[in-house]
Amino acid sequence: MGLEGKHIGFGISASHCTYEEVVPQIEKLKQLGAKVTPFVSHNVQTTDTKFGTSGYWLNKIQDLTGQSLVDSIVKAEPFGPKTPLDCMVIAPITGNSTSKLANAQTDGPVLMGAKATLRSGRPVVLGISTNDALGLNGVNIMRLMATKNIYFIPFGQDDPTNKPNSLVARMEALVDTVESAIAGKQYQPVLIEKFKD
Repeated sequence: MGLEGKHIGFGISASHCTYEEVVPQIEKLKQLGAKVTPFVSHNVQTTDTKFGTSGYWLNKIQDLTGQSLVDSIVKAEPFGPKTPLDCMVIAPITGNSTSKLANAQTDGPVLMGAKATLRSGRPVVLGISTNDALGLNGVNIMRLMATKNIYFIPFGQDDPTNKPNSLVARMEALVDTVESAIAGKQYQPVLIEKFKD
């Protein structure tokens, strides 16, 4: 199918340790001819960590996409019927944001981008990164997996020995998942080993 000319919303929530895996996927989308509009959560906008300052990541994402950051609910809301996206990606999506999305709590620009996209009957692709996916958040992930127009980047346990409840998406499968989602199909297999041998 290809992504030439497609408009992709790219939401980023505060799983800071996965940004290095996510940023190359934004580059791939751009290289394939997609327009990428970045949506950033409040925590992405305000939190400095050992993985980099908020300013560093915000500048990098904006420079890479060439688009202004969607950093408020007001800016995100029009990406429904008024300015529809072909697909909304949230990668990484934290356990906190997963829980909110599964329970219809729209409290920031990333989740508003997802809500607006679903309202238009367009696909939302999730790249989970959460330490409690096989704990309390499991029910939220399963609810979203059974929801129309929501698709998952294949995911698996990233450290079964030390973090047995943790699941992380294999971000290098993001582009394939987006292409499948636009075609109305879940990219398979969705349950994988996190890292290939």
